[in-house]
Amino acid sequence: MTDIETPRWSAVQQRDKNADFVFAVRTTRIACRPGCPSRTPRRENVQFFGNFEAAQAAGFRACKRCAPDDIAADAERRRLVNRACALLDADEASSFEAVSREIGLSRFHFQRIFRAVLGVTPGEYRRARRVERLREGLAHGRSVTEAIQAAGFGSASRAYEAKALGMTPSSFRAGARGERIAYAVAASTLGRVLVARTAAGICAIALGDDDATVLATLRRDFPHADLVVDEDELADNLSAVLARIDRGDELHPQLAFDVRGTAFQRRVWNALRAIPTGERWSYAQVAAAMGRPGSARAVAAACAENRIAVAVACHRVVGTHGELRGYRWGVARKAELLRREASVPAGREAGTRAPRLPDLNEGSA
Repeated sequence: MTDIETPRWSAVQQRDKNADFVFAVRTTRIACRPGCPSRTPRRENVQFFGNFEAAQAAGFRACKRCAPDDIAADAERRRLVNRACALLDADEASSFEAVSREIGLSRFHFQRIFRAVLGVTPGEYRRARRVERLREGLAHGRSVTEAIQAAGFGSASRAYEAKALGMTPSSFRAGARGERIAYAVAASTLGRVLVARTAAGICAIALGDDDATVLATLRRDFPHADLVVDEDELADNLSAVLARIDRGDELHPQLAFDVRGTAFQRRVWNALRAIPTGERWSYAQVAAAMGRPGSARAVAAACAENRIAVAVACHRVVGTHGELRGYRWGVARKAELLRREASVPAGREAGTRAPRLPDLNEGSA
């Protein structure tokens, strides 16, 4: 065995997913990545190659399990996806087929790599960027018509259907001025709890020591809205939130939310709602679950911007070593929520997932 083959064979035996070469099995005529989950072949049947193209030239075909013919290096994947994003941003009319050809991939590989790197499909990315451009245009004082056209919407009706704004473009441009938000406040075992909702769904759940604190939080988040106390309208929502806080009941799957944030923030918040009750994830784990390893700091920032206490479970996210970091409603409340969830109520098992809630902004009103 040569000097270069010894570490390569060790990588195959250890199924090292980071090793950058290809090995082929003479008896099956199949080429694999070192991290392939298939059974390890006998050493005398193995031949090593620097890349799949060399193995293919020698007469080997690609393994269907580890796909060595796909692009392997993360840096190369990210370079291609960055190039694709630039093309999608530069030409709103460009088809995905044209973009995939431009970066030298088949449409199938383009879709798969794009989602693997960013966690969203090219279509989802394009829609999110369109909404972000609309948001930026409105925030910088453009007229509604100008902002809609500059963002790339084909018509005003398409822009008004964009749920990510959480309101109509005209209302957003006015800073939610004149928008009615009903709210109610009640006592809970974690202090005072405020639940607020728009016509579309719950837009805020705040915790605090007194009514003035939770109301100030709502006013800060929606400075130009018309805030109206309406205990009758909020009765069912408030009851559901109190049952979640005081008894640990799961929220009803059809409970509607009206959550406003960037595309990345909404992805983080949806990921938080998938964390099983009783578990604690690090910011890095949440980032990895989203397909965005390395974005732990961005995940932490999104957690800090969460306005929906308890329902969007940012309290289940902790530091790498389990330390309790900041919590918008106080670290003491975060510790108490985790303590309660760690205990196993009768008839329930810790570590099980709650019933899957609809994605934010997709619940029924």
